[in-house]
Amino acid sequence: MCGILGIVAKSPANQLLYDGLLMLQHRGQDASGIVTAQGNTFHMHKGLGLVRDVFRTRNMRALAGNIGIGHVRYPTAGSANSSAEAQPFYVNSPFGIVLSHNGNLTNAEQLNQELFRTDLRHVNTNSDSEVLLNVLAHELQESTRNGQLDPATIFTAVAGVHKRCKGAYAVVAMIAGYGLLAFRDPYGIRPLVFGTAESELGEEYLIASESVALDTLGFKLIRDIQPGEAIFIDEDGNFYNKQCAPDASLNPCIFEYVYLARPDSVIDGISVYETRLNMGEHLAEKIRSTMHHLDIDVVIPIPDSSRPSALQLANSLGIDFREGFVKNRYVGRTFIMPGQQQRRKSVRQKLNAMGIEFRGKNVMLVDDSIVRGTTSREIVQMAREAGANKIYFASAAPPVRYPNVYGIDMPTRQELIATDRTTEEICNEIGADYLIFQDLDALNHAVSKVLPAVKSFETSCFNGNYITGDITPEYLQTLESQRNSNHSILQTKLNTQLDLSLVFSE
Repeated sequence: MCGILGIVAKSPANQLLYDGLLMLQHRGQDASGIVTAQGNTFHMHKGLGLVRDVFRTRNMRALAGNIGIGHVRYPTAGSANSSAEAQPFYVNSPFGIVLSHNGNLTNAEQLNQELFRTDLRHVNTNSDSEVLLNVLAHELQESTRNGQLDPATIFTAVAGVHKRCKGAYAVVAMIAGYGLLAFRDPYGIRPLVFGTAESELGEEYLIASESVALDTLGFKLIRDIQPGEAIFIDEDGNFYNKQCAPDASLNPCIFEYVYLARPDSVIDGISVYETRLNMGEHLAEKIRSTMHHLDIDVVIPIPDSSRPSALQLANSLGIDFREGFVKNRYVGRTFIMPGQQQRRKSVRQKLNAMGIEFRGKNVMLVDDSIVRGTTSREIVQMAREAGANKIYFASAAPPVRYPNVYGIDMPTRQELIATDRTTEEICNEIGADYLIFQDLDALNHAVSKVLPAVKSFETSCFNGNYITGDITPEYLQTLESQRNSNHSILQTKLNTQLDLSLVFSE
């Protein structure tokens, strides 16, 4: 999971890109980067850390130009500790291209070999995003005639990318001297929207992973980029679009609605907040029909993404809703921290239980999901230490039993608490008195109810059905082996991106 932005403005784009990345910071806290275009020159600054830490005033001043792209990284392929793998990535031929990518290519190893042996291109990091960039560069080179680009040629190149690249990808890219390109994989797994704003000098365009970036920057949401669709906005602000994949279908990642996206975002026409309310309603229905024996005194959310579900569950059951945990917002999200020891240590730094809401009560704790179980176990223990009589635990999502290969960092089954365990066994593992999981059919209905036209979702982490059809047991075993050895597919490659004469900001 990452956050991407692209803008074609009538005035300097650097501040808009910075502010937009702040709105997408929840999508990645590992690294940040911005590239702007000034004529045929790119200006780049990127590094490890939060947006506010990577960019200083001197960096912003050096990011000149009215067109730009930005990225916040959440590592899913490559190295979590390498500044060289911070995005955007750059390649100098043809024309000069910079690219930011959200998602994960499932055939990156094969593509890397093809690039080196057939396309005569060198990938210099372990990132599948650099692979994707070089595939795009090669397809542009193959499509271009007489050294000139036009929208039709660009869309032909994107169609070539769709034919070669498998997996999930939402992309923004700039082509030096031409403009801004954005496209989405043929299954529409990862989100991408665009909007417009009227300035004194004319219409401006903003492309983002989530609509919240448009809302806060004063842009009107036009629509989502469709699966397989590409849009191109030239330097003069002319807009072009084309469907570049013949068999595209919409299958948004359902985990975006469960956890990843901000509640105030709208993804593929579906309000994230409304889906989370529906998840709470479905949990309440399950408790009423099969668990009415539970003597719940109070419903307490585990901040923050579970709050709408917990509130709706409490309202539906007629039980008091209370805030029992206070969150320290200056500690990074535990879900994206590497290593169990760091995660275990960080839970109590991030959450503190208020005894007055727990003491002597039968408490229903509500979380968005249970992935590794480490955080859940610590939270249950905190609730007991705060004096809770009984602790019931409800997950707004079904058990996560399978690795996600489309851009979420839960790649191996052995790390998932639900692997080969029953609900009762998971309950014992986290130390709760009772555990309730959402049913997958109910989760699908909670999301599709908001917009019935969207009928299919990417739900592989719950049921093991991989929508792209190319994931084999051997592929998953390879992922597990890489994870266990803490190496990536391309570990033998150098871990430094060459600047290739790119003008970096200082």
